[in-house]
Amino acid sequence: MVEEEWVEHQWNNMTFIITKHAQQRMLERGIKLDQIKNTVNFPDYIISKDNKIEAYKKINNQILKVVYNKKGKFIKIITLIWR
Repeated sequence: MVEEEWVEHQWNNMTFIITKHAQQRMLERGIKLDQIKNTVNFPDYIISKDNKIEAYKKINNQILKVVYNKKGKFIKIITLIWR
């Protein structure tokens, strides 16, 4: 079994866990941590599917989609997409 790497960030009494996959998407797509935090905390709208949440936020002329899980004070960022 391969262990997934992640990075933790504290913000607003929440712990954001950024998976290795999400970190790669941040680099590839030029997405900043502040954009992720704003999308999760102040989304334009959200869609809940199974145990995942999709948060959407318009930033400049694009829409950022952040897919994550939330458990207590932990938010695990799974993937990020510009739409």
